[in-house]
Amino acid sequence: MPHKIEKPWGHELIWAQEPSYVAKMIYIKKGHRLSLQKHERKSETIYILSGVMQLRHGDTIREMRPGDTSHIGPNTIHRFEAVEDTELVEVSTSDLDDVIRFEDDYERIESTS
Repeated sequence: MPHKIEKPWGHELIWAQEPSYVAKMIYIKKGHRLSLQKHERKSETIYILSGVMQLRHGDTIREMRPGDTSHIGPNTIHRFEAVEDTELVEVSTSDLDDVIRFEDDYERIESTS
């Protein structure tokens, strides 16, 4: 059953959670950004549904618009920042607690991996 998780930058709606994968909708409010982070095991692929966001992927920054996709492998430092209200789909391995944060606008720097 889908469940919504409120975040300081918007929310996530997890709509599929199986032993080998997780699928979620992510909504990021304009002007907000997620942690600068990486995952030791988690691998994720995103698809932009609406809005415009900046994806920091390693040393590059890429503007993403509806229809754009990107794969983020383990140990890749990354961050999402919404230029407009943005909604995206993320499909990933099931390692949801595998997060190492380097910077966070909401003071959540602890490592959960």
